[in-house]
Amino acid sequence: MEYFEDQVFENMDFSTMELQKAEYENCSFVNCSFANSDLSDIIFVECEFKSCDLSNSNVSQTAFRDVSFVSCKMLGISFPDCNKLLLSFRFTDCMLNLSSFYQLKLKAIHFVNCHLHEVDFVESDLSQSLFQNCDLAGAVFEYTNLEKADLSTASNYTIHPESNRIKKAKFSRQDLAGLLQQYDIVIQ
Repeated sequence: MEYFEDQVFENMDFSTMELQKAEYENCSFVNCSFANSDLSDIIFVECEFKSCDLSNSNVSQTAFRDVSFVSCKMLGISFPDCNKLLLSFRFTDCMLNLSSFYQLKLKAIHFVNCHLHEVDFVESDLSQSLFQNCDLAGAVFEYTNLEKADLSTASNYTIHPESNRIKKAKFSRQDLAGLLQQYDIVIQ
């Protein structure tokens, strides 16, 4: 397998030409399009994606190890298909609508200023995670571990306390309705 280290890939359209199947370490991808592309079996270690479009890309057996995504559009990505060995990433100012994190162990993951509309977090381990200024409209939490997670600045979530683990999780007073919605009560 090819190996690339400390390289910058800028303004490239990988939706029309394929990114080489290789291991990329400490590389930066800036303003690149990966929309609908095949990223399967590629290894990314300590890489950064900035202002990239990865929407609907195939990440089957893709390794993301300590990877950060900044200002990226990432619609409809099925992260459970990734290589789970040492899986870790951070998201800042990203749009992850309609993506899935089903059954992933993402302890202490950081989502900062992200749109997470209709994202599937079913059966995920998100303990100690941060959802700072995130919009979680329509996101699905079912049998999700949110223990010690910080959702104090998150909005538009609906989380059922009986079907999720929320011990010591942080929520703001103004968004408590998202925890009580299933009870059909009026909060004033």
